[in-house]
Amino acid sequence: MRQLVLAIGLTLVLACFPGTTSGLPAAPVDNGMLFGGQWSPAGNATASVTQNLSEMPAVVEVFTATWCENCVDVEHALDEVQGEGWLQQYHIHRAIGETQDPFGTEALDLRWRQKYQPSSPPSVVFNGTMKKIGSVADDGTLANEFTNLAKTDLGLGAGTSTFAWTPIDNVSGTVSWLLDMDETHLNNATLNVSVFVVEGAADFEEGSNGLGTYPHIVRNIQVVGHELEGTATVSLPPAFDGVDLEIHLLYEIVPDPPETAVEETGSGCSEAEGPDCESEDTPALPVAFTLFAALAAVVFTPRKPNSDHHPQHLAKDVASVGR
Repeated sequence: MRQLVLAIGLTLVLACFPGTTSGLPAAPVDNGMLFGGQWSPAGNATASVTQNLSEMPAVVEVFTATWCENCVDVEHALDEVQGEGWLQQYHIHRAIGETQDPFGTEALDLRWRQKYQPSSPPSVVFNGTMKKIGSVADDGTLANEFTNLAKTDLGLGAGTSTFAWTPIDNVSGTVSWLLDMDETHLNNATLNVSVFVVEGAADFEEGSNGLGTYPHIVRNIQVVGHELEGTATVSLPPAFDGVDLEIHLLYEIVPDPPETAVEETGSGCSEAEGPDCESEDTPALPVAFTLFAALAAVVFTPRKPNSDHHPQHLAKDVASVGR
């Protein structure tokens, strides 16, 4: 009987922990969308180039690190899908608390954490809308899963983007843009026009994941405007090595925050919901452990001689647990 009661208690406790799966599916990110990706080498002037929004590849942000061995599998799968024209990669390297990766910056790391929530490498976000954590495929192979995510339609409809870049010197240049799209997408939302300064590739033989050469490194992100058309000056950071900096034009549509935020109590519930509200953040573990402790007390409490197996005592013990 003691073994049975203890087994029931352990089952209840373990039921409060989420189960593990072989591969986590991508999850929606509810903070807008990111699209675009027209680009030019930083040292070359690029005249106005117009591209249909529907023909642009998916924008994929990759949270990675030079020590992350699982990141290699993810990036190789992304390279395969990019080779087929479905996506374009932007690698954000971990920087906060980092001692082994020279490519990240705390500003870019902080942006990732604030926009997509903290997560360990590898993590990838498609068009700012779907986040995949880890290196195990949920849909066949990683390449297959990434292809399906890259093909997801953002629903932008007909529209075009025009991009031009003019270098001024080795440390700056001028970017121009014209976004022609259905402006209903901007209802209750803000448009951020950004330039991602990307280093095409950089060598770091000390990287413990063995890649040696690390591609698509985002060195800086600069918001250059909020209008559908404009011109702005962009500052260029120094390259880690070589002269392969690139200028990428990205558009981000961010929903405007509610005018009045719901005031939260210490429990995570709004005042209107009252004291009986149970927050989603409230852990269920204390309840399980309390129940388990009660069951364990019954099992292991010393008994008086000749009373352990008496039916009346057993009935009282069971009744006390149910209270």
